[in-house]
Amino acid sequence: MTTPTASVPIGVPPSQDAGGPSPRLPLFSLIVLATTGFILVAMETMPAGLLPQIASGLDTGEGTVGLLISAYALGTVIATVPAITLTRGVRRRRLLAVALVGLIVANAVTAVAPTVIVALVARFVAGAFSGTIWGMLAAYGRRISPTNQAGRSLAIVSAGAPVGFAFGTPLGSWIGTTFDWRWSFGGLSILGAVVLVLVLTVVSDAEPAPATSRLPLTRVIRIPGVAMILAVIATWMIAHNTLYTYIAPYLRTGGSGLGVDLTLLVYGVSSIGGIIITGALLDRHPRPLLHGSLAVFVGVGVVLLVSHASAPAVLVAAVLWGLTFGGAAAQLQAALTTAGGDNADVANSFLPVAFNIAIFAAGIVGAGLLTRADGLILPVVLIIFGTIAFGLTLIGRRNAFPADL
Repeated sequence: MTTPTASVPIGVPPSQDAGGPSPRLPLFSLIVLATTGFILVAMETMPAGLLPQIASGLDTGEGTVGLLISAYALGTVIATVPAITLTRGVRRRRLLAVALVGLIVANAVTAVAPTVIVALVARFVAGAFSGTIWGMLAAYGRRISPTNQAGRSLAIVSAGAPVGFAFGTPLGSWIGTTFDWRWSFGGLSILGAVVLVLVLTVVSDAEPAPATSRLPLTRVIRIPGVAMILAVIATWMIAHNTLYTYIAPYLRTGGSGLGVDLTLLVYGVSSIGGIIITGALLDRHPRPLLHGSLAVFVGVGVVLLVSHASAPAVLVAAVLWGLTFGGAAAQLQAALTTAGGDNADVANSFLPVAFNIAIFAAGIVGAGLLTRADGLILPVVLIIFGTIAFGLTLIGRRNAFPADL
C-alpha cells in the first residue's frame, strides 16, 4: 500500500484534502505509530523483568531499581500536559520526530549509565518524552485517516500497547538475562531509531490545530465529557493494575497452581484479541462496546474471586481480562479525541497522566491491602473499581460517551 505524504488539515477527511491522498486507511503509517506505542510500553516496564540483573550491574538493591519505573512514570505525569500544550502549534510529524530523538537518547543513556543516579535521571527524561508522544499519538493517527475509519485507525495505533505488555517486556527480560541488561535497553534505542527514520520518510504529516481553536489548558479540562472520561480511565486502570501488579500473591494464595508467566502470557495474547474486537466495533458501536467491555471485566473479577483454586477458571478469566481491557486505551482515546475536538491533543495529553497516576495509586492500594489481607482481596478491588467505572460510563452517556464517534 502506498502511504500518502501530504499533510492533512484537522477536521478534513483525507479523501477531501487538497493534496488528494487516497481515502484508504494509511495502514503502514498507523503500524509505525503503533510500533512507537510498543516501544513506549516496553521501555516503561523493562526494569520490572530485570530487577536482579540491573541491581547487580549498578551495585544497588532491587528496591532502588524499582524506582526506575517510578521515575519514568513521574516524568510522564509532570511533563505530558505542559509539553502538549506548548507544542500545539508544531506540525505533528516534526513534534513526533523530536520527541523520539529525546526518548532514544535518554534510553541510550540508561543503557550505559555508570550509576543508578544517572539511570534515574535518564529514566525521568525518557518518561517526559514518552508522555509527549502518548499525548499526540491517538489524535495523530486519527488525523491522517479517513473520517469514516477513525475508530479503526485508533485501534491500530493503540495495538502497540498490549503487544508491548505481551511480548516487549518478556523479550527484553530474556535478552537481559541471556546477555546483559544493557542490551535490552540498547535494543529498544535501536528499534526507536528505525521508527524515527520511518516517521521522517513514510508517515503522513498533519497540521496542528488552528490557533483560533486552541483553548487554554484549564478550559480544555472543562470541555463537556473530558473530566468524566478521565475519571473512567483512572478507576478502570486502578481496577486493572492493582491485580496486574500483584498477580503473584493472588496466584499464590488462590491455589490454582498457575505461574505468573503463563497467566500474564495468556492475558497479553488475549489483549491483542481485544484490540481486534475494538477495531471491528469502535466506529459503529462505541458505546455498547465500552459498556460490554466493563461489564465483562467486572465479571472477570467475580470469577477470579469465586473460582480462585481452579486453573481452567483462572485461565478463562485471564482470556476475558485481556479481551475486555486490551481495547480500553483505544476506546477511551476515541472518546477523548471526540470530546476534545480541535483540542484533542491536549485532551489526550491527560490520558497518560491519568494512567500513570492510577498506576501509582494501584501500587499503593495493593501494597496497603496485602499488609492486612491475602491475595484474594485483589479481585475485590477489581470488582469495586470496575463497577465504579461502569457506573461512570452510564452517567456520562450524553457528553463523554456518545453513541457515535
